Amino acid sequence: MERLSYGHDTDAPLGGDRADAIHGVVASGNLEVLMERVLPAGRCEVEIATPLSGYEEVWAAVVSDFVERVQPGGVRVSINDGGAQPDTVMLRLLQAARLMEGGR
Repeated sequence: MERLSYGHDTDAPLGGDRADAIHGVVASGNLEVLMERVLPAGRCEVEIATPLSGYEEVWAAVVSDFVERVQPGGVRVSINDGGAQPDTVMLRLLQAARLMEGGR
């Protein structure tokens, strides 16, 4: 199991007031995303557990794009990957952020 960590400064805290959210299911081709509002408002950290090694640059690009688009300040993200494609990773991240903001 490979473990990756990424930290980013953000321009704003993630909207909403929900303390945490979980979205997705760890299964073949998918992943689980847990978001927790536990960091300072200008910081986002992402921890990834994946069975696939050698994809650090892809993960870094997806995480960077997510942080730039959403500005999830104050949030720690934990990802349990089951071999998901980058577009599925982004989809689950956006869905979990939406839950944190109070959406469905």
